[in-house]
Amino acid sequence: MKKQIIFILALFVSISLFSQSPVGSWNGLLKVQGQQIRLVINIQQVENGYKATMDSPDQGAKGIPVDQVTFVNDTLKFEVKMIGVTYTGLLGNDQIIKGTFTQMGMSLPLDLSTVEVKKEKVVRPQEPKAPFPYHSEEVKFINKVDGDTLAGTLTLPDKKGRFPVVVLITGSGPQNRDEELMGHKPFLVIADFLTRNGIAVLRYDDRGTAQSTGDFQKATSTDLANDAEAAVNFLLARKDINIKKIGLAGHSEGGMIAPMVAARNPKVAFIVLLAGPGLRGKELLELQTVAIAKASGMSDTELAKVLKINSGAYGLVLQSNDTAKLKTDLNDYLLTTLKDDPTLGENATQEQLDMKAKAYTVQLSSPWMQYFIKYDPYPTLKKVKCPTLALNGSKDLQVLPAENLAVIRKAFGESGNKRLIAIELLELNHLFQECTTGSPSEYAVIEQTVSPIALNEMLKFINQQTK
Repeated sequence: MKKQIIFILALFVSISLFSQSPVGSWNGLLKVQGQQIRLVINIQQVENGYKATMDSPDQGAKGIPVDQVTFVNDTLKFEVKMIGVTYTGLLGNDQIIKGTFTQMGMSLPLDLSTVEVKKEKVVRPQEPKAPFPYHSEEVKFINKVDGDTLAGTLTLPDKKGRFPVVVLITGSGPQNRDEELMGHKPFLVIADFLTRNGIAVLRYDDRGTAQSTGDFQKATSTDLANDAEAAVNFLLARKDINIKKIGLAGHSEGGMIAPMVAARNPKVAFIVLLAGPGLRGKELLELQTVAIAKASGMSDTELAKVLKINSGAYGLVLQSNDTAKLKTDLNDYLLTTLKDDPTLGENATQEQLDMKAKAYTVQLSSPWMQYFIKYDPYPTLKKVKCPTLALNGSKDLQVLPAENLAVIRKAFGESGNKRLIAIELLELNHLFQECTTGSPSEYAVIEQTVSPIALNEMLKFINQQTK
């Protein structure tokens, strides 16, 4: 009798082990380049097997169709062709699917469970918390060139007075007024620091981002410069602003835009370039690729292949004045050359090659990228007449300090503008964090948002211009 009980129990256990099902909503947290992206896979059973949709709550996407779903021997596989995603994971007895999420040749671990996931709390000790010892106002202003409305925050040391002010200009890509990236809010930290020290600050959402209107995808740096100039015009009409002491501070691409505005608008009293480029876009991207690849451990052989592919693609962009033809030429070129791309691996399928060629073509033929690759900041820098502070971190791998500061110094030297202060800040990266290697992979794991060294250099310079 005892043996029968043991056998029956074993039978029930066996049945339970083989009765696992993928049906339901599976939640996971994808960690990519310092960002945390929640994903939900909704799986249903149908007559022929399974069907599914995918949600990305943090990106506002819901019901993305999943093309193929299989569940065999406790292994879940699915594919989302429209965004180049594949997933393979094994469902364990703990009801957790441990697997790998792959998109455009990049593979990341992704575990799925039926329990709703929450983002991991990141520590950002510099991020200010209310109440603040200064006045904060939500504002809106219009770019009269395009008609777009920009929304932002103006912080003032007090409700009464006429204050010097700095307009903050974000780096590349659509960003909100805090320049939020990698779990950090650099512009929030900068605005708080400067306002506590007597300087008003206006920061705003990029066009088409957060509360600002417009279409960012169609914009070039010229359009974004018009947005920044609209901010200056808005401040000129304020009674609480000292209109003779309006400055611009731009980070990365913002450091390229600030001179564009200052060179044509005498109302700009001073500018601060935070990792602002001096080199032409093509050269900047090539140097950036080398620096980041070496920091990531890429071999010289692999790097040479990547540089060759990129150089050919950039060359097509430089020669182009017809976007439709450029798209065709780029796609044809990439379908041939990406076979040597080490980031795809030796066993890349034709479908993977097609997807990456398409994605790369879309990126390189965008209005912004075409403009950026072709744009040379040097002639504009020579036209800047106002006092300028150029800061770069010595471990910046995106806008390399020696090469870019040298060009900025040369431009000011040729123009005769002796009011340039150019400083390479030791041990700081592209975000002006104190770092180890400078690699972008460090940005999110560093608790510090902006080094006090950089903040104090900015304040010292601005105070000198606003006495």
